Amino acid sequence: MEVLAPAGSIESFKAAILGGADAIYLGGKRFGARKFAQNFSDEELAGAVDLAHSQGVKVYVTVNTLIKQRELEAAFNYVAFLEDIGADAVIVQDRGLLPAITGRLRIPVHASTQMGIHTPEGVRWAEENGIQRVILARELTLAEISDIRKESAVGLEVFVHGALCYCFSGQCLFSSFAGGRSGNRGACAQPCRKTYSLGERQGYLLSTADIFCLDAIPELLGIGIQGVKIEGRMRSPTYVYLAARTYSQAVRRAERGEKQLASDRDRELLSVAFNRGFTRGFMMETEVMQRDHPDSRGHFLGDVESSTNIISSLPSGLSPGDGLTLYRGREKVGGFEVTAKMMAARELRCPFPLEDGRYGLYKTKDHEFPSIEASISQLSLLPRPVHRRKPYLDAKKDPRKPRQPEISVLVSSLKALEKALPWVDRVYYEMADRMETAQDLCHSQGVEFVPLLPRVSPRIPEVEHEAVMVCSVDQASRYRDRRLYGHYSLNLFNASSIPRMYQCMASVELAREELRELLDHHHDRVEVMAFGRVELMVTKDPSLAEGVLRDPSGRSFPAYHDKQGMAHILNSADLMLLEFTEELGEMGVDSLALDLRRKNPEMAALVAKAFREGDLSKKSAIKRKCGAITTGHYLKGVD
Repeated sequence: MEVLAPAGSIESFKAAILGGADAIYLGGKRFGARKFAQNFSDEELAGAVDLAHSQGVKVYVTVNTLIKQRELEAAFNYVAFLEDIGADAVIVQDRGLLPAITGRLRIPVHASTQMGIHTPEGVRWAEENGIQRVILARELTLAEISDIRKESAVGLEVFVHGALCYCFSGQCLFSSFAGGRSGNRGACAQPCRKTYSLGERQGYLLSTADIFCLDAIPELLGIGIQGVKIEGRMRSPTYVYLAARTYSQAVRRAERGEKQLASDRDRELLSVAFNRGFTRGFMMETEVMQRDHPDSRGHFLGDVESSTNIISSLPSGLSPGDGLTLYRGREKVGGFEVTAKMMAARELRCPFPLEDGRYGLYKTKDHEFPSIEASISQLSLLPRPVHRRKPYLDAKKDPRKPRQPEISVLVSSLKALEKALPWVDRVYYEMADRMETAQDLCHSQGVEFVPLLPRVSPRIPEVEHEAVMVCSVDQASRYRDRRLYGHYSLNLFNASSIPRMYQCMASVELAREELRELLDHHHDRVEVMAFGRVELMVTKDPSLAEGVLRDPSGRSFPAYHDKQGMAHILNSADLMLLEFTEELGEMGVDSLALDLRRKNPEMAALVAKAFREGDLSKKSAIKRKCGAITTGHYLKGVD
């Protein structure tokens, strides 16, 4: 079983090798999900592959962002370059880039966790489409992972250490819509690490602990997992070294049948290197939140009392050169280094003014860290001159003819359905009770009825209908023999995306010109989300209450639970593209989708009628009822 370590810089890459990683994953200057890491130039990538291979270590390169139509050829050329320099695999999110790679190149493809695969159906789809390894969603339990392993021979990989996204990977639009920086484009602003209020609760309500799944290794080994992965391309080389060493040694011990996988000292060092609180993750438990603080505080030594700048109760296990930091509640007071004089006196004398009182004491540096850093610096990585070839990627432009878009609505109640029916061509009905009644109502009016599957479904629901709206590649694979409609959660960014469907919503992150480019190359029907609250997050957190989440600026984000136990967070304003319906028709958009779920019946009728008639005079009335409206990314897009 491989241990994969992260490298966001050359120093971290060297640290991963010294730590004993079997493989290292890293990104270049474009198309990687960690845009703000140092990352690697072409020459550095080539040198990194050379160094790793000389040490028997593999290199996997991330191309794990969504790719716009205009970027497809550059992304494909980049992957061809990675093949030329000898990279061992490429990690991909975009399902439009996938067929170009598997059809024309030999480099193995690993499906990024950003692809959102979380069921046996999804893994089988990956195998059928030339993917050699799937990095599974972090929300899966060990039992679910085991079930998936039994259904496919494709390689499986799971995260075992590091940051845990609050939202299902590849489904988070919070940073994009609330902060203008898209996580799907590698620029996440980490809104989950900020403060919010929800009812009587306040604090870091969306902040998760880091996963520390060392204890899961024996069972993962027994299941037949191919790789265990450490998160942390934005973290220090020392962290990378310690994580790689601890997990590599643990895997080897587990393979030998040893019971103790890591010493207390190993665990402490890893805790000091980065620690915002730990959880064994959804693999082994349900509680994954850490809402006290979102930052790394190192290893907690305990609460201490200070009097006249002296902490007299010296914690055990300290050594000269250890670094300590004091906190009072959520406030960082300051830090200092332990000296030999302090150890001899058996007291810590704070070198800066410190009020008398009680503090939390954390160890944030270990005396071994300088020697680790020195060892890392002694290893050389020599960039290698390279030249990119430029293979041609055929993407013929075929501009569409203007058309009158159909009107589709997403609804979740019979009352809203009845009010909207006179104005629509199609209904996507959220799976719930009284499905047959809803279907009969639609058929009586000559309106197409399409069940809307859940956003996330570890167990995909059974439906008998001829047409189905799917929200994941897993669901699309399960119902491939039906007439498929795709939700915007499928992240349709370019015209090459697979699987093909009868009709799919374009990504809500595309600007108008990017949408036009997609349409000019796409031969299937395309729908555009034109009204409603965009879902910013879908999460497995059972502790998030229903209600309204408020950020410090006063924006309000509705939160609700679905019947599968997932929590959803919606945007603070309704998307509203009523004034652009004629423009969208001229582009060749086939259908406009109006999300009327959780809207009252009168509102549903008002919106559906306004869009059917293109009645701009209704915009102000709709805005009053919505409270706030937005054009989303239609006018500006994401970088």
